[in-house]
Amino acid sequence: MYDAIVVGARAAGSPTAMLLARAGLKVLLVDRATFPSDTLSTHQLTLSAVARLQRWNLLDRLIASGAPPIHRLTLKLGPLTIAGGFAPLDGLSTVYAPRRTVLDKLLVDAAVEAGAELREGYSVQRLLYDATGRVCGIRGRSADGAGDEIRGRIVIGADGTRSQVARWAEAPAYNTKPSLSYGYYAYFSGVPMDNAAQVTIGAGEAVIASPTHGDQTIVIVQGARDGFHAFREDIEGNFYRMLALSPALNEQVRAGRRESRFFGTAELPNGFRVPYGRGWALVGDAGYFKDPTLGHGIGDGFRDAELLANGIITALSEGAPPEAVLPEYQATRDAAVMPIYELITQLASFAPPQLEMVQLLAAVAQNPQATSQFLGMLSGSVPVPAFFSPENVGAIMADSQALAA
Repeated sequence: MYDAIVVGARAAGSPTAMLLARAGLKVLLVDRATFPSDTLSTHQLTLSAVARLQRWNLLDRLIASGAPPIHRLTLKLGPLTIAGGFAPLDGLSTVYAPRRTVLDKLLVDAAVEAGAELREGYSVQRLLYDATGRVCGIRGRSADGAGDEIRGRIVIGADGTRSQVARWAEAPAYNTKPSLSYGYYAYFSGVPMDNAAQVTIGAGEAVIASPTHGDQTIVIVQGARDGFHAFREDIEGNFYRMLALSPALNEQVRAGRRESRFFGTAELPNGFRVPYGRGWALVGDAGYFKDPTLGHGIGDGFRDAELLANGIITALSEGAPPEAVLPEYQATRDAAVMPIYELITQLASFAPPQLEMVQLLAAVAQNPQATSQFLGMLSGSVPVPAFFSPENVGAIMADSQALAA
């Protein structure tokens, strides 16, 4: 009998298992994959994610792995260019875009070091229920084909947007929106980024580039969902065509060397699931999924892992069933992400910005302090409501008018 069984060992599952194990709970962590292994990802760590790695004593490991630091972001929106550093969070102002082969293995190892038992190459087939209808474990199969049943006080689905745990538990979805965009990426060598990332957004298309492990750069192109099938007709040709949005990057990429095939998808749904029930819970993309435009997926998985683990630890320490405290987990999660969720889905739709937004961004571009706030808002160090508050927007616009006078 385990205190917790975590299904899925990537950016949400391994931290959940680690935090539960650090609290002395008996934890089983399972994944059909083996590690290190890759997965589709924007690779982006927001400042909030970096701050949690530091709090978990894992940031030094990431830095030691050779993940290049990213100190600045250049954001080009049509004729506007907003460039600068990030407003700090917990004394940190550097972000990273690590390869998932490195980051996920680091997180898995940390969970095992904390005392979690790991079963790689393990495929979960269904949930188990007790006589009262409460989830009480899993039925699965190891890589060697051996099947077994494992009991736990709570089963946690950390198995992504297509979560089997969520499907088996019939977790209700809400505030959903369809896929709004598609994205493809590849890795390139010989593309100097100078410890900076860049994002260029045009009419219905975007180009994103960040330095990553191995002296390589991940280059992502993104487009409005209705252009997906046309893009698929010539992936390589359309990829390079879209790079023309950023002429300097286009020149560097063409002078460099592509080191991978193209990876991509248009299956980018948006929405929430009720993340708990009797004997089960959801964390990360299994419970809250959104377009990857701003690269918040890993950071949100880290946050939810902390919220969920804290709730379970509190419940078990009080002798209560875990679900007794998980309504607060859902409410806290939703309150934290709803403003950025609306911003992300608006950006992913590639709808033309309203005049007021254009005027605000033009004012931000002229103001280093406002630029730091704005880029911090995109990276999780400044809350969305705080940046867009009437007081803050009024101050930015007043500074712009004073500069123009």
